[in-house]
This record gives sequence, structure tokens and C-alpha cells, in this order.
Amino acid sequence: MKRLIIVLFATAFTLTACVPSSQTGRDYSRSEARKVQRVEIGTVLDMQLVNIEGTKTVAGSAAGGALGGVAGSAVGGGKGKDIATVVGAIVGAAAGAAAEEKLTQQQGTEYTIRLENGNVISVVQANSEKEAPINIGDTVKLLSQGSTYRVTLLPDPSVIQQQEATQTQ
Repeated sequence: MKRLIIVLFATAFTLTACVPSSQTGRDYSRSEARKVQRVEIGTVLDMQLVNIEGTKTVAGSAAGGALGGVAGSAVGGGKGKDIATVVGAIVGAAAGAAAEEKLTQQQGTEYTIRLENGNVISVVQANSEKEAPINIGDTVKLLSQGSTYRVTLLPDPSVIQQQEATQTQ
């Protein structure tokens, strides 16, 4: 029983690595904070919903393998128990890897954007309910660091002017 509890805690700890990192336009990782980004303005020409595949790390396989091995070791005795442990670990590892990938999949949107300089680019990012929806024809701000881009809706200039007027009163 003590062994099972240790394995379950280790598995829970390992599965925290399976939580998807955010790939939306407004969420930043710690390493992205306080870094200079290039800013470009563009207009959305087209958009398509896409699936962003889940991660495939050792974490899911390790967690599944540990649970499968423990479950298999509870079966039978002698050589049968050894075989069940190995089979349980193999099946558990495969199931853990599949579960990790499924848990970390995200819905996203591929945006085709015409930049102010006339170039047309495409950017894929995860969808977020916390952000205002971006639609065809919207003016957007693109922030880039190297080859990594994020797309955010650029507020209507009249809204910005109203906010500035309110602040000066």
C-alpha cells in the first residue's frame, strides 16, 4: 500500500508537466517578460480554425507506465506477476502518452494578415475566451520575438481617443 501511495504521488507530480502552456495572444511565459518585441500593424484577410497538436513528452509515458506497472503487479504471483507488471507498464506507458497528447491539444486559429508594408503573413495561435474575438477585416497588432509572433486586436482609434479625453479631464 505504501508503494502504491508513493507511485500515485509521483504520477500526480509528473502529470503536472502535461498541462498545456498557453499559446494565446495575451499570455506570456516568464522568459518572454521584459524583452523587446517588434510591433507591426496589419489587417486580417482570412482565418481558419485549426487544431494545435498536444505535447509528446516523457511525462505522460512515465506516469502511465508507473500506474500500469503498479496495477500489473497486483495481478497473480510468481512469474505471472512479473509478466503482468511488465505488460501493465508497457500498456500504461502507451496510454499515458496518448492521454498527455489529448489533454494538451488546443483549438486555434490560423490568421492570414496583410501588413502595412504590403507583405502577407500567416500566424497560428491558440484561441482564448479571455480575449476579444478577431475577425476578418479587423486591424491587428503583431508582436514578434525572432520567429515567434502573437496577434492581438488593435483597439478602434476612436475608443483610444475617448479614453485619453476621459483621463485628461
